[in-house]
Amino acid sequence: MNGNQPTPELAQKMANAIRILAVDAIEKAKSGHPGAPMGMADIAEVLWNRHLSHNPANPQWANRDRFILSNGHGSMLIYALLHLSGYDLPMEEIKNFRQLHSKTAGHPEVGITPGVETTTGPLGQGISNAVGFALAEKLLAQEFNQADAAIVDHMTYAFLGDGCLMEGISHEACAFAGTLRLSKLVAFWDDNGISIDGHVEGWFTDDTPKRFEAYGWNVLSVDGHDAAAIDAAVQAAKAQSALADGKPTLICCKTVIGKGSPNKQGTHDVHGAALGAAEIAATRAALGWEHAPFEIPADIAAAWNATARGQAAEAAWNERFAAYRAAYPEKAAEFERRMKGDLLPAFAEQLPTIFAAIAGNAAAVATRKASQNALDVLAPLLPEFFGGSADLTGSNLTNFKGCVRAGRDTWGNHLSYGVREFGMAAIMNGMALHGGFIPYGGTFLTFSDYSRNAVRMAALMKQRVIHVFTHDSIGLGEDGPTHQSVEHIPSLRIIPNLDVWRPADGLETAVAWASAVERKDGPTALCLSRQNLPRLTTVEMVESIRKGGYVLSDMEGAKAVIIATGSELELAMQAQATLKAEGIATRVVSMPSTNLFDRQSAEYQASVLPLSLPTIAIEAAHPDFWHKYTGRTGAVIGIATFGESAPAKDLYNHFGITAARVVEAVKKAC
Repeated sequence: MNGNQPTPELAQKMANAIRILAVDAIEKAKSGHPGAPMGMADIAEVLWNRHLSHNPANPQWANRDRFILSNGHGSMLIYALLHLSGYDLPMEEIKNFRQLHSKTAGHPEVGITPGVETTTGPLGQGISNAVGFALAEKLLAQEFNQADAAIVDHMTYAFLGDGCLMEGISHEACAFAGTLRLSKLVAFWDDNGISIDGHVEGWFTDDTPKRFEAYGWNVLSVDGHDAAAIDAAVQAAKAQSALADGKPTLICCKTVIGKGSPNKQGTHDVHGAALGAAEIAATRAALGWEHAPFEIPADIAAAWNATARGQAAEAAWNERFAAYRAAYPEKAAEFERRMKGDLLPAFAEQLPTIFAAIAGNAAAVATRKASQNALDVLAPLLPEFFGGSADLTGSNLTNFKGCVRAGRDTWGNHLSYGVREFGMAAIMNGMALHGGFIPYGGTFLTFSDYSRNAVRMAALMKQRVIHVFTHDSIGLGEDGPTHQSVEHIPSLRIIPNLDVWRPADGLETAVAWASAVERKDGPTALCLSRQNLPRLTTVEMVESIRKGGYVLSDMEGAKAVIIATGSELELAMQAQATLKAEGIATRVVSMPSTNLFDRQSAEYQASVLPLSLPTIAIEAAHPDFWHKYTGRTGAVIGIATFGESAPAKDLYNHFGITAARVVEAVKKAC
């Protein structure tokens, strides 16, 4: 698709089409951000019209270039580009900008709008996703490309603004991109000096070019309204990918925010509000745009339409892939499977044997270790696995037998992200969105606070990303309250579409991993213990475990139900034994995933938690969450304060997270 070179006059008209579509849509909605679409229109014309390899007729073409609008508030920029290029985004959708159930939401949303690669809006995460896209491309190229056949060969482009660069996550991800030499990553910085509060020199005086040079990036600077200069910069950036020591590129584009608005350009007044009818009329006059709202002249529409070029580009790649399939049939089949997100048949076939072996291990192990044990046997069945940890591999135990550490220029399937919890989570989102990988990464549960918004974004985008959160409670002991999770598990459970697991033993942990891998429509969080836990389950319970909550131990004539998760399930079983000796029958329910349990039928839920019985829950976490199950007649044993620094056993006794408390609560409820 390269080489499309309009005359300067036509290029200007094409850029102005973006500007006018943006202001018209925002005016109709009486809401939106016209500044970025107007200011970046010239950059967008150069990239999308002259360089971007994509097929509007097939937004999922595997070898397309990826484009990410990190400054997602400028969403009308990408909507205008998608409409003009020929994607299935008709003018009616542009007119319905920011309206209920439209394909043109206030911020771009993947899965809603054809051609949108990732959901953006929380600043800094789009560029961090872009690092994940570029990393996925590089790894897949190393794995599948042959000397005579390059089937993975595409660029990742990102637009970003001052706000993205102010967010700390941009440092985490971009510094890492430089270290990894992601030479097919190109970012365009909209250097307009304006944010919502006004001119940024009062709060943003970084020397951004030097900052990125220090990261190991190739840094170029251009006038963001000079199409020829932008074109030359993009060509220079693309040339980095051919160099052995090529670097990612930052193109610093000096722009005027709201370019074309005679009275508001260059000010924060154009950042986040409709221009108003009078200023739009003045803008039309200033740009020489004589057409009615939402009207694109035929010559400009024809110049923008990329369908024919896109189909030709994909057809050429299909020919290359056909030759690749003929020469390397197994690799071709594997590539197609990976990009579809399907699992190997052997995964499902071997799970029963794996579960049986794990269930047969009577040793008491920490669930973080049980997680690694599961990885050891599952990973050979999952070539798409890409693991890692935020500088805690030896604590999170996210590595597995035979894993290969990914390096700057070497393929691998396990990555040391460094102390970058937020960056790691956003990079994993980008890898999942790219396709070809099931990424997972580890940190301490308490530090899920750092990565939380990226976890939320994975849930919003319905991406198969797995978070391994170890050291899940006061049970980590001597590290003290800074590292001890209290509110984290309950708060993670209420994120829509996030499956949270807190397994109690090796089998529950293995089932949690299997469930996370099998799930295509959302992320999973595994909350794992530091301390050793006894085996409590049998292989016959696998299907029950898969339901998220089940009866672990029952007694005839049960007078109460005890619910527990993770390390506290052992305490529930101890309490049951004590109560039995005193003639009080109880039922113990293991609830490793409340999210899955809540998706079961009402009949099943009632069979596990009869409404007629008082219910007591115990978990070394904030107690409020559990009242949805215990009601007003039950009780919750938990911890509603921060922890202390001491050995785990002492802490459990100090905070009353004990079997004796459960016994006392059951007696009181009965």
